[in-house]
Amino acid sequence: MPAAAALWGLLAAPVAADDGPVIGGDCAGTSRWVTVCREEPGSSGGSQQQGSSDRPGRESAGKPRPQTCAVERLDPQPPAGDPVWDGHEPGDGAIYTRVCLGDALAGAGGAQVVPQVFWAAEAPQVDVDPEQLARAAVDKMLLTGPDIASPRASGRYVVGMPMWLWVTQSPTTYGPNSASASLAGVTVTATAKVSSISWDMGDNSAPVICDGPGTAYTSAAGKTPSPDCGHTYAKASATGPKDGRFQGEATATWTVDWQVTAGPGEAGTFTEVRQTPFTVDVREVQVLN
Repeated sequence: MPAAAALWGLLAAPVAADDGPVIGGDCAGTSRWVTVCREEPGSSGGSQQQGSSDRPGRESAGKPRPQTCAVERLDPQPPAGDPVWDGHEPGDGAIYTRVCLGDALAGAGGAQVVPQVFWAAEAPQVDVDPEQLARAAVDKMLLTGPDIASPRASGRYVVGMPMWLWVTQSPTTYGPNSASASLAGVTVTATAKVSSISWDMGDNSAPVICDGPGTAYTSAAGKTPSPDCGHTYAKASATGPKDGRFQGEATATWTVDWQVTAGPGEAGTFTEVRQTPFTVDVREVQVLN
């Protein structure tokens, strides 16, 4: 086998017909993302898990999912007769390599990123969507739900007594947190910070919306309500659904501001949400005569 042919074989195996790129295909989602699409395992639609790089509403059943990919013409081209030509000849189109955003991020931890090698009659036209790069940058931040300091799972609270709600701030639980992602000569830097926290207190009351992390309680505050984030339970949790406790959830809305730092000037904003469940033991005051 010629040395060049051996090199192509090491790069990647020939892409099967049913696994190859669809040039100019009808991708689900925003078509301006990229014009090179391929069918991915499990791309038949359905809901996505939180934290996934695939976002709800950006795909539809039966269509290939759009991917942001860097596509380059292989130079030098493999010799005639190499299996990668898949029956074509040099001059009849060309061989290209493709590395998609998900593959590039997977290789960030040191794993080797093997480019996909394929034949195409014409050079695929790639249009990198900077917002998708920004979302990839957010995935690298490993954002989580609020780190709840109060209410404490081990605490006991009293009906009618103001409860102060607050969270511990860190880059992954509150922000700010920044990261960048790059592909095909475009680099996007994103900065995420929690803009509000919605507290579902588990007692069928309206959610408590707090614009900040809340204020930590001190004994000097006595029985006064929190100045910015609090709740007062009107009933005990004795009939709660789990161990006589209310089951609540704190939902953080992260505001992400992003801008292109290398490539065409562009900027934008979107939001992400992360949740943290909690339990509260609320009891009636016992009065002894």
